[in-house]
Amino acid sequence: MALLVAAVVAGTASAAEATVPPATPKAGDDTSIRPFHIAIPEAQLVDLRKRIEETRWPDKETVTDRTQGAQLARMQDLVHYWQTGYDWRKAEAKLNALPEFVTTIDGVDIQFVWVRSRNPNALPLIMTHGWPGSVFEMIKTVGPLTDPVAYGGRAEDAFDLVLPSMPGYGFSGKPTGTGWTPDHMARAWAELMRRLGYKHYVAQGGDWGSVIVDKMAAQKPAGLLGIHVNMPATVPPEIADALRAGQPAPGGLSDKEKAAYNAMNNLYSKGGGYAAMMVTRPQTEGYSLADSPVGSAAWMYDKFADWTYSGGDPERSLTKDEMLDDITLYWLTNTSTSAARLYWENNANNFNAVDISIPAAVTVFPGEIYQAPRSWTERAYHHLIYFNEVDKGGHFAAWEQPELFSEELRKAFRPLRH
Repeated sequence: MALLVAAVVAGTASAAEATVPPATPKAGDDTSIRPFHIAIPEAQLVDLRKRIEETRWPDKETVTDRTQGAQLARMQDLVHYWQTGYDWRKAEAKLNALPEFVTTIDGVDIQFVWVRSRNPNALPLIMTHGWPGSVFEMIKTVGPLTDPVAYGGRAEDAFDLVLPSMPGYGFSGKPTGTGWTPDHMARAWAELMRRLGYKHYVAQGGDWGSVIVDKMAAQKPAGLLGIHVNMPATVPPEIADALRAGQPAPGGLSDKEKAAYNAMNNLYSKGGGYAAMMVTRPQTEGYSLADSPVGSAAWMYDKFADWTYSGGDPERSLTKDEMLDDITLYWLTNTSTSAARLYWENNANNFNAVDISIPAAVTVFPGEIYQAPRSWTERAYHHLIYFNEVDKGGHFAAWEQPELFSEELRKAFRPLRH
């Protein structure tokens, strides 16, 4: 979800989340780790091109900027390339070049990439994507994280890498009932790492991944040494109250705190419509997203424009092919609706400050939805082992700046290596 929140719905944790049991094998679950291979039938690609060709376009926006959403000329340019130049088979090959597996947890198949470093002392790391992202967000970090020497790093900073797709996303299964909240996913990830044989590991996330990683930290599963997030949940209660009331920035804030307040206020007042829709009516919007590839592409492209460090021009941060890899993945797996249901399941404001006591690390990227001040971060993450503000990259940090992102993780987790 590129932004993981029910941004404009200042709710609390849902009742479903409060009652989710630990992730444990269920009768009928295939708990084995099975190889996975992607092979989209050609008929689906033919159908996609036909649907694109038959698109009925809306009128051009009546403004000269992005204030009404994804602009017609930009969408027509992207979609023309999608139909005439883009090749899904290259994306498929990119994923299939990595070791892919699937296992069943609580009745849902969890598909994941699992890349083990050649360094026998590599630190196991589970990383989680968000919306409208996918595992494509993170695959450019596979090399730098698992083989740091090849990218100018140190051998002792190597990671074993586990990249799961969340339930309802990518090639993971779609829940057929309610209850797959971030809290539930956090328990599932701990179970996944246990099945892979890891006794100690660290976790990282951005967007929904940050929410899930924060839940893991709160649950303190056996073996979790610490976490890193690049969209931390730091907004203090008194600040959250002022935002909810639509007030100007309170007095007494530092410059960085005031900037963070204004960024959050802008999100809630002008940028949260997508989240409100998914929180309240994911099924309703799902009919359009499942039926129109261009509608689905515009829904996602608008967020790439909002949340990359690009000044509203996402092609400065991501190539057309990279964005279309992700957009096409959602289309071919028909997961736009199942992905949106995570907002409905969560129904909480995930920017509000957490209460985390295990070792935590935070990197603040300049193009993130808001730049968390250190003062707020220290109140939320009580054992802050690393905090850094970098000068490039946005909400999709691993995707936009994979080598910088990888170096941040190496630095962040060094204190936790044995």
